[in-house]
Amino acid sequence: MRLTDIPAVAIPDILLPKEGTDLQKWAVIACDQFTSEPEYWDACDKFVADSPSALRIVLPEVKLGIETEEQIEQDLKDIASNINKYMSEGIWAAPSEGFIITDRATSLHPSRRGVMLAVDLETYDFTPGNKALVRATEGTVLSRIPPRVKIRANAAVELPHIMLLYDDPEDKVISNALKTNPDVIYDTDLMQDSGHITGRFIPAGSAAAEGIVNDFKSLISADGLLFAVGDGNHSLASAKAHWENVKKTVPADQQATHPARFALAEAVNIHDKGLDFEPIHRVIFGISKDEFMAKAQDFFGKDNMGSEGQSFVVVAEGSEDTTVTLTNAPHTLAVGSVQMMIDKYELNCDYIHGKDSVRKLSTGDAVGILVPGISKDTFFSTIETEGVFPRKTFSMGEAFEKRFYLEARKITL
Repeated sequence: MRLTDIPAVAIPDILLPKEGTDLQKWAVIACDQFTSEPEYWDACDKFVADSPSALRIVLPEVKLGIETEEQIEQDLKDIASNINKYMSEGIWAAPSEGFIITDRATSLHPSRRGVMLAVDLETYDFTPGNKALVRATEGTVLSRIPPRVKIRANAAVELPHIMLLYDDPEDKVISNALKTNPDVIYDTDLMQDSGHITGRFIPAGSAAAEGIVNDFKSLISADGLLFAVGDGNHSLASAKAHWENVKKTVPADQQATHPARFALAEAVNIHDKGLDFEPIHRVIFGISKDEFMAKAQDFFGKDNMGSEGQSFVVVAEGSEDTTVTLTNAPHTLAVGSVQMMIDKYELNCDYIHGKDSVRKLSTGDAVGILVPGISKDTFFSTIETEGVFPRKTFSMGEAFEKRFYLEARKITL
Protein backbone atom coordinates (compact mmCIF):
# COMPACT_ATOMS: atom_id res chain seq x y z
CA MET A 1 0.00 0.00 0.00
CA ARG A 2 1.39 3.36 -1.00
CA LEU A 3 -0.19 6.69 -0.08
CA THR A 4 -0.40 9.49 -2.65
CA ASP A 5 -0.82 13.26 -2.76
CA ILE A 6 -4.60 12.79 -2.79
CA PRO A 7 -6.08 11.72 0.56
CA ALA A 8 -8.74 9.63 -1.22
CA VAL A 9 -6.40 7.58 -3.41
CA ALA A 10 -3.80 4.99 -2.45
CA ILE A 11 -1.87 2.57 -4.66
CA PRO A 12 -2.93 -0.93 -3.61
CA ASP A 13 -1.11 -4.24 -3.22
CA ILE A 14 -3.24 -6.29 -5.60
CA LEU A 15 -3.61 -10.03 -5.35
CA LEU A 16 -4.22 -12.00 -8.55
CA PRO A 17 -4.37 -15.77 -9.00
CA LYS A 18 -1.03 -17.36 -9.84
CA GLU A 19 -0.06 -18.09 -13.42
CA GLY A 20 -1.88 -21.09 -14.83
CA THR A 21 -5.15 -20.44 -13.00
CA ASP A 22 -8.22 -20.59 -15.23
CA LEU A 23 -9.36 -16.96 -14.90
CA GLN A 24 -12.66 -17.63 -16.64
CA LYS A 25 -13.54 -19.94 -13.75
CA TRP A 26 -11.93 -17.66 -11.18
CA ALA A 27 -13.80 -14.43 -11.98
CA VAL A 28 -17.47 -14.27 -10.98
CA ILE A 29 -20.09 -11.53 -11.16
CA ALA A 30 -20.99 -9.22 -8.24
CA CYS A 31 -22.90 -11.00 -5.48
CA ASP A 32 -25.90 -8.66 -5.67
CA GLN A 33 -26.81 -9.60 -9.26
CA PHE A 34 -29.38 -12.17 -10.44
CA THR A 35 -30.88 -12.29 -6.93
CA SER A 36 -34.14 -13.70 -8.29
CA GLU A 37 -32.46 -16.22 -10.57
CA PRO A 38 -30.91 -19.07 -8.56
CA GLU A 39 -30.47 -20.95 -11.82
CA TYR A 40 -27.81 -18.41 -12.84
CA TRP A 41 -25.76 -19.18 -9.76
CA ASP A 42 -26.35 -22.91 -10.13
CA ALA A 43 -24.84 -22.66 -13.62
CA CYS A 44 -21.84 -20.78 -12.18
CA ASP A 45 -21.38 -23.52 -9.59
CA LYS A 46 -21.41 -26.26 -12.22
CA PHE A 47 -19.02 -24.35 -14.48
CA VAL A 48 -16.51 -23.72 -11.69
CA ALA A 49 -16.71 -27.26 -10.23
CA ASP A 50 -13.55 -27.89 -8.17
CA SER A 51 -11.41 -25.15 -9.72
CA PRO A 52 -10.19 -22.20 -7.64
CA SER A 53 -12.80 -19.47 -7.93
CA ALA A 54 -13.94 -16.22 -6.39
CA LEU A 55 -17.34 -17.91 -6.26
CA ARG A 56 -16.11 -19.85 -3.23
CA ILE A 57 -15.15 -16.74 -1.29
CA VAL A 58 -18.19 -14.51 -1.80
CA LEU A 59 -21.81 -14.85 -0.69
CA PRO A 60 -24.29 -14.57 -3.59
CA GLU A 61 -27.23 -12.62 -2.21
CA VAL A 62 -29.66 -15.00 -3.91
CA LYS A 63 -28.97 -17.26 -0.92
CA LEU A 64 -30.38 -14.71 1.52
CA GLY A 65 -33.88 -15.42 0.28
CA ILE A 66 -33.72 -19.21 0.16
CA GLU A 67 -31.39 -20.34 2.98
CA THR A 68 -31.91 -20.50 6.74
CA GLU A 69 -29.85 -18.41 9.16
CA GLU A 70 -27.93 -21.56 10.08
CA GLN A 71 -27.08 -22.19 6.43
CA ILE A 72 -25.92 -18.60 5.96
CA GLU A 73 -23.73 -18.89 9.06
CA GLN A 74 -22.16 -22.01 7.56
CA ASP A 75 -21.64 -20.20 4.26
CA LEU A 76 -19.74 -17.45 6.07
CA LYS A 77 -17.54 -20.01 7.82
CA ASP A 78 -16.87 -21.71 4.49
CA ILE A 79 -15.88 -18.39 2.92
CA ALA A 80 -13.36 -17.66 5.67
CA SER A 81 -12.04 -21.23 5.45
CA ASN A 82 -11.68 -21.07 1.67
CA ILE A 83 -9.82 -17.75 1.86
CA ASN A 84 -7.36 -19.25 4.34
CA LYS A 85 -7.04 -22.33 2.15
CA TYR A 86 -6.32 -20.27 -0.96
CA MET A 87 -3.71 -18.27 0.94
CA SER A 88 -1.97 -21.34 2.41
CA GLU A 89 -2.00 -23.17 -0.93
CA GLY A 90 -0.55 -20.20 -2.79
CA ILE A 91 -3.53 -19.70 -5.10
CA TRP A 92 -2.71 -16.00 -5.17
CA ALA A 93 0.60 -14.83 -6.57
CA ALA A 94 2.73 -12.37 -4.61
CA PRO A 95 0.94 -8.99 -4.33
CA SER A 96 1.72 -6.38 -6.98
CA GLU A 97 1.81 -2.77 -5.84
CA GLY A 98 0.28 -0.60 -8.51
CA PHE A 99 -2.81 0.48 -10.42
CA ILE A 100 -4.55 -1.72 -13.00
CA ILE A 101 -6.18 -0.21 -16.07
CA THR A 102 -9.19 -2.42 -16.85
CA ASP A 103 -10.91 -2.78 -20.21
CA ARG A 104 -14.23 -4.64 -20.22
CA ALA A 105 -15.92 -5.72 -23.46
CA THR A 106 -19.50 -7.06 -23.66
CA SER A 107 -21.99 -7.86 -26.39
CA LEU A 108 -23.44 -4.37 -25.89
CA HIS A 109 -20.24 -2.33 -25.65
CA PRO A 110 -16.79 -3.00 -27.12
CA SER A 111 -15.02 -1.22 -24.28
CA ARG A 112 -15.48 0.19 -20.78
CA ARG A 113 -12.27 1.24 -19.05
CA GLY A 114 -11.47 1.82 -15.41
CA VAL A 115 -8.68 2.16 -12.85
CA MET A 116 -8.29 -0.28 -9.96
CA LEU A 117 -7.20 1.68 -6.89
CA ALA A 118 -7.51 1.72 -3.12
CA VAL A 119 -9.87 4.35 -1.72
CA ASP A 120 -9.29 5.74 1.77
CA LEU A 121 -12.44 5.10 3.81
CA GLU A 122 -11.71 8.16 5.94
CA THR A 123 -12.50 10.28 2.86
CA TYR A 124 -15.85 8.58 2.17
CA ASP A 125 -19.15 9.72 3.64
CA PHE A 126 -22.67 8.54 2.77
CA THR A 127 -24.61 11.13 4.79
CA PRO A 128 -26.57 13.52 2.53
CA GLY A 129 -25.07 16.96 2.06
CA ASN A 130 -21.52 16.06 3.11
CA LYS A 131 -18.47 17.57 1.39
CA ALA A 132 -16.21 14.52 1.39
CA LEU A 133 -13.94 13.61 -1.52
CA VAL A 134 -15.90 10.36 -1.94
CA ARG A 135 -19.70 10.52 -1.69
CA ALA A 136 -22.66 8.18 -2.03
CA THR A 137 -25.04 8.79 -4.94
CA GLU A 138 -28.12 7.29 -3.29
CA GLY A 139 -29.49 6.98 0.21
CA THR A 140 -27.84 4.27 2.31
CA VAL A 141 -30.07 1.67 3.98
CA LEU A 142 -28.40 1.18 7.36
CA SER A 143 -29.97 -2.25 7.92
CA ARG A 144 -28.00 -3.62 4.98
CA ILE A 145 -24.64 -2.81 6.56
CA PRO A 146 -24.28 -5.19 9.58
CA PRO A 147 -24.49 -8.48 7.59
CA ARG A 148 -21.82 -7.25 5.20
CA VAL A 149 -19.62 -6.05 8.04
CA LYS A 150 -19.80 -9.57 9.45
CA ILE A 151 -18.50 -11.02 6.19
CA ARG A 152 -15.64 -8.52 6.05
CA ALA A 153 -14.72 -8.97 9.70
CA ASN A 154 -14.21 -12.70 9.16
CA ALA A 155 -12.22 -12.35 5.94
CA ALA A 156 -8.49 -11.87 5.49
CA VAL A 157 -8.96 -10.50 1.95
CA GLU A 158 -11.52 -8.43 0.07
CA LEU A 159 -12.83 -8.82 -3.45
CA PRO A 160 -14.56 -5.64 -4.66
CA HIS A 161 -17.56 -4.94 -6.82
CA ILE A 162 -17.42 -1.25 -5.91
CA MET A 163 -17.45 1.13 -8.87
CA LEU A 164 -16.54 4.77 -8.33
CA LEU A 165 -17.38 7.43 -10.90
CA TYR A 166 -15.23 10.45 -11.71
CA ASP A 167 -15.87 13.41 -14.00
CA ASP A 168 -13.23 13.48 -16.76
CA PRO A 169 -14.73 14.87 -20.00
CA GLU A 170 -11.31 14.86 -21.69
CA ASP A 171 -10.57 11.26 -20.61
CA LYS A 172 -7.10 12.29 -19.51
CA VAL A 173 -6.64 9.84 -16.60
CA ILE A 174 -6.76 6.65 -18.67
CA SER A 175 -5.66 8.03 -22.03
CA ASN A 176 -2.47 9.42 -20.53
CA ALA A 177 -1.80 6.18 -18.64
CA LEU A 178 -2.22 4.05 -21.77
CA LYS A 179 0.30 6.17 -23.69
CA THR A 180 2.97 4.46 -21.58
CA ASN A 181 2.03 1.03 -23.05
CA PRO A 182 1.59 -0.78 -19.72
CA ASP A 183 2.05 -4.55 -19.60
CA VAL A 184 -0.99 -6.83 -19.76
CA ILE A 185 -1.37 -8.55 -16.38
CA TYR A 186 -4.54 -10.52 -17.18
CA ASP A 187 -6.65 -11.19 -20.26
CA THR A 188 -9.67 -13.51 -20.09
CA ASP A 189 -13.18 -14.27 -21.23
CA LEU A 190 -15.83 -14.11 -18.51
CA MET A 191 -18.29 -16.87 -17.66
CA GLN A 192 -21.97 -16.88 -18.62
CA ASP A 193 -21.42 -14.93 -21.87
CA SER A 194 -20.45 -11.81 -19.94
CA GLY A 195 -17.75 -10.67 -22.33
CA HIS A 196 -14.04 -10.21 -21.90
CA ILE A 197 -11.72 -8.27 -19.60
CA THR A 198 -8.11 -7.16 -19.95
CA GLY A 199 -5.97 -5.61 -17.24
CA ARG A 200 -2.81 -3.55 -17.76
CA PHE A 201 -0.47 -2.95 -14.83
CA ILE A 202 0.90 0.46 -13.78
CA PRO A 203 3.59 -0.15 -11.12
CA ALA A 204 3.84 2.10 -8.08
CA GLY A 205 6.71 4.55 -8.34
CA SER A 206 6.47 4.79 -12.13
CA ALA A 207 5.93 8.02 -14.03
CA ALA A 208 2.62 6.58 -15.26
CA ALA A 209 1.39 6.00 -11.71
CA GLU A 210 2.40 9.53 -10.74
CA GLY A 211 0.55 10.80 -13.81
CA ILE A 212 -2.65 8.99 -12.77
CA VAL A 213 -2.48 10.61 -9.33
CA ASN A 214 -1.85 14.06 -10.78
CA ASP A 215 -4.69 13.70 -13.27
CA PHE A 216 -7.11 12.62 -10.53
CA LYS A 217 -5.96 15.55 -8.42
CA SER A 218 -6.86 17.95 -11.22
CA LEU A 219 -10.43 16.58 -11.30
CA ILE A 220 -11.36 17.51 -7.72
CA SER A 221 -14.27 19.94 -8.04
CA ALA A 222 -14.53 23.32 -6.38
CA ASP A 223 -17.01 21.63 -4.04
CA GLY A 224 -14.33 19.11 -3.02
CA LEU A 225 -15.85 16.12 -4.84
CA LEU A 226 -13.67 13.55 -6.65
CA PHE A 227 -15.52 10.23 -6.64
CA ALA A 228 -19.23 9.41 -6.58
CA VAL A 229 -20.19 5.82 -5.79
CA GLY A 230 -21.84 4.26 -8.84
CA ASP A 231 -22.16 0.65 -7.67
CA GLY A 232 -21.49 -1.05 -4.36
CA ASN A 233 -22.36 1.80 -2.01
CA HIS A 234 -23.46 -0.57 0.74
CA SER A 235 -20.26 -2.58 0.35
CA LEU A 236 -18.25 0.61 0.72
CA ALA A 237 -20.36 1.69 3.71
CA SER A 238 -19.77 -1.73 5.28
CA ALA A 239 -16.03 -1.47 4.69
CA LYS A 240 -16.07 1.90 6.46
CA ALA A 241 -18.06 0.50 9.38
CA HIS A 242 -15.58 -2.36 9.65
CA TRP A 243 -12.68 0.09 9.66
CA GLU A 244 -14.34 2.12 12.41
CA ASN A 245 -14.43 -1.08 14.50
CA VAL A 246 -10.83 -2.00 13.69
CA LYS A 247 -9.56 1.54 14.26
CA LYS A 248 -10.41 1.30 17.94
CA THR A 249 -7.75 -1.42 18.28
CA VAL A 250 -5.01 0.29 16.22
CA PRO A 251 -2.57 2.83 17.69
CA ALA A 252 -3.02 6.29 16.19
CA ASP A 253 0.46 6.31 14.64
CA GLN A 254 -0.30 3.08 12.74
CA GLN A 255 -3.72 3.97 11.34
CA ALA A 256 -2.62 5.85 8.20
CA THR A 257 -1.53 2.72 6.34
CA HIS A 258 -3.55 -0.01 8.03
CA PRO A 259 -5.01 -2.20 5.23
CA ALA A 260 -8.53 -2.17 6.73
CA ARG A 261 -8.61 1.59 6.30
CA PHE A 262 -8.82 1.16 2.51
CA ALA A 263 -11.16 -0.55 0.05
CA LEU A 264 -10.27 -1.81 -3.41
CA ALA A 265 -12.47 -0.26 -6.10
CA GLU A 266 -12.68 0.37 -9.81
CA ALA A 267 -12.88 4.04 -10.80
CA VAL A 268 -14.67 4.67 -14.11
CA ASN A 269 -14.99 7.91 -16.03
CA ILE A 270 -18.68 8.82 -16.12
CA HIS A 271 -18.19 9.94 -19.74
CA ASP A 272 -16.92 6.52 -20.86
CA LYS A 273 -18.95 5.44 -23.90
CA GLY A 274 -19.24 1.93 -22.50
CA LEU A 275 -21.13 3.15 -19.43
CA ASP A 276 -24.88 3.47 -19.92
CA PHE A 277 -27.25 5.19 -17.50
CA GLU A 278 -30.79 3.89 -17.60
CA PRO A 279 -33.69 5.44 -15.66
CA ILE A 280 -35.56 3.35 -13.11
CA HIS A 281 -39.30 3.89 -13.49
CA ARG A 282 -42.11 3.42 -10.96
CA VAL A 283 -45.28 1.33 -10.87
CA ILE A 284 -47.77 2.19 -8.12
CA PHE A 285 -50.28 -0.48 -7.06
CA GLY A 286 -53.70 -0.11 -5.47
CA ILE A 287 -54.57 3.17 -7.14
CA SER A 288 -56.44 4.29 -10.26
CA LYS A 289 -55.09 6.85 -12.68
CA ASP A 290 -57.75 9.36 -11.64
CA GLU A 291 -56.85 8.86 -7.97
CA PHE A 292 -53.16 9.30 -8.75
CA MET A 293 -53.78 12.50 -10.73
CA ALA A 294 -55.90 13.88 -7.88
CA LYS A 295 -53.08 13.22 -5.42
CA ALA A 296 -50.58 14.78 -7.84
CA GLN A 297 -52.65 17.97 -8.01
CA ASP A 298 -52.89 18.01 -4.24
CA PHE A 299 -49.16 17.45 -3.73
CA PHE A 300 -47.67 19.62 -6.49
CA GLY A 301 -50.46 22.22 -6.64
CA LYS A 302 -52.91 22.52 -9.52
CA ASP A 303 -51.51 25.89 -10.55
CA ASN A 304 -48.00 24.39 -10.66
CA MET A 305 -48.96 21.82 -13.32
CA GLY A 306 -48.46 23.68 -16.59
CA SER A 307 -47.01 23.22 -20.08
CA GLU A 308 -43.34 24.07 -19.48
CA GLY A 309 -40.88 22.73 -16.96
CA GLN A 310 -39.95 19.37 -15.48
CA SER A 311 -42.08 16.45 -16.64
CA PHE A 312 -42.92 12.77 -16.20
CA VAL A 313 -45.45 10.48 -17.88
CA VAL A 314 -48.35 8.64 -16.23
CA VAL A 315 -49.31 5.32 -17.84
CA ALA A 316 -52.48 3.29 -17.21
CA GLU A 317 -54.44 0.57 -18.94
CA GLY A 318 -57.26 1.78 -21.16
CA SER A 319 -56.20 5.43 -21.38
CA GLU A 320 -53.73 7.59 -23.26
CA ASP A 321 -50.47 8.54 -21.61
CA THR A 322 -50.62 11.73 -19.57
CA THR A 323 -47.60 14.02 -19.32
CA VAL A 324 -47.37 15.90 -16.02
CA THR A 325 -45.30 19.08 -16.29
CA LEU A 326 -44.23 21.00 -13.18
CA THR A 327 -43.53 24.70 -13.51
CA ASN A 328 -41.83 24.90 -10.11
CA ALA A 329 -40.65 21.40 -9.24
CA PRO A 330 -39.74 20.54 -5.64
CA HIS A 331 -36.63 18.62 -6.77
CA THR A 332 -34.04 19.25 -9.49
CA LEU A 333 -34.90 15.85 -11.04
CA ALA A 334 -38.32 14.61 -12.12
CA VAL A 335 -37.67 11.26 -10.44
CA GLY A 336 -37.00 13.15 -7.20
CA SER A 337 -40.25 15.09 -7.42
CA VAL A 338 -42.18 11.86 -8.09
CA GLN A 339 -40.46 10.06 -5.22
CA MET A 340 -41.31 12.88 -2.81
CA MET A 341 -44.98 12.42 -3.68
CA ILE A 342 -44.75 8.62 -3.34
CA ASP A 343 -43.13 8.95 0.08
CA LYS A 344 -45.60 11.61 1.22
CA TYR A 345 -48.63 9.38 0.58
CA GLU A 346 -46.80 6.10 1.37
CA LEU A 347 -47.90 4.65 -1.95
CA ASN A 348 -47.30 0.97 -2.74
CA CYS A 349 -44.49 1.34 -5.26
CA ASP A 350 -42.17 -0.97 -7.16
CA TYR A 351 -39.09 0.13 -9.11
CA ILE A 352 -38.97 -1.12 -12.68
CA HIS A 353 -36.35 -1.17 -15.44
CA GLY A 354 -37.60 -0.64 -18.99
CA LYS A 355 -40.66 1.14 -20.38
CA ASP A 356 -42.16 -2.05 -21.80
CA SER A 357 -42.13 -3.68 -18.36
CA VAL A 358 -43.85 -0.62 -16.86
CA ARG A 359 -46.63 -0.77 -19.45
CA LYS A 360 -47.05 -4.50 -18.92
CA LEU A 361 -47.50 -4.00 -15.17
CA SER A 362 -49.77 -0.94 -15.43
CA THR A 363 -53.04 -2.85 -15.57
CA GLY A 364 -56.09 -2.94 -13.32
CA ASP A 365 -55.43 -0.85 -10.22
CA ALA A 366 -51.80 -0.12 -11.10
CA VAL A 367 -50.36 3.09 -12.54
CA GLY A 368 -46.98 3.44 -14.22
CA ILE A 369 -44.71 6.47 -13.93
CA LEU A 370 -42.10 6.94 -16.67
CA VAL A 371 -39.27 9.26 -15.62
CA PRO A 372 -36.55 10.74 -17.84
CA GLY A 373 -32.97 9.55 -17.54
CA ILE A 374 -30.29 11.58 -15.81
CA SER A 375 -27.62 13.41 -17.76
CA LYS A 376 -23.95 12.51 -17.37
CA ASP A 377 -23.15 16.20 -17.80
CA THR A 378 -25.17 17.21 -14.72
CA PHE A 379 -24.61 14.07 -12.62
CA PHE A 380 -21.90 15.51 -10.37
CA SER A 381 -23.49 18.95 -10.06
CA THR A 382 -26.74 17.26 -8.96
CA ILE A 383 -24.88 15.45 -6.17
CA GLU A 384 -23.31 18.73 -5.11
CA THR A 385 -26.74 20.43 -5.09
CA GLU A 386 -29.01 17.69 -3.72
CA GLY A 387 -26.56 15.66 -1.62
CA VAL A 388 -27.71 12.29 -2.96
CA PHE A 389 -30.03 11.13 -5.71
CA PRO A 390 -33.46 9.81 -4.77
CA ARG A 391 -33.44 6.06 -4.23
CA LYS A 392 -33.66 3.94 -7.35
CA THR A 393 -32.85 6.80 -9.71
CA PHE A 394 -30.61 5.08 -12.22
CA SER A 395 -29.03 1.81 -13.23
CA MET A 396 -25.65 1.45 -14.89
CA GLY A 397 -25.92 -1.06 -17.71
CA GLU A 398 -27.35 -4.58 -17.80
CA ALA A 399 -26.83 -7.14 -15.05
CA PHE A 400 -24.21 -9.13 -16.98
CA GLU A 401 -22.17 -5.94 -17.47
CA LYS A 402 -21.62 -5.48 -13.73
CA ARG A 403 -18.18 -5.86 -12.18
CA PHE A 404 -16.69 -9.31 -11.82
CA TYR A 405 -14.65 -10.30 -8.79
CA LEU A 406 -11.12 -10.83 -10.11
CA GLU A 407 -8.64 -8.71 -8.15
CA ALA A 408 -8.27 -9.08 -4.39
CA ARG A 409 -6.43 -7.31 -1.57
CA LYS A 410 -5.35 -8.34 1.91
CA ILE A 411 -7.20 -6.34 4.61
CA THR A 412 -5.49 -7.74 7.71
CA LEU A 413 -1.97 -7.27 8.98
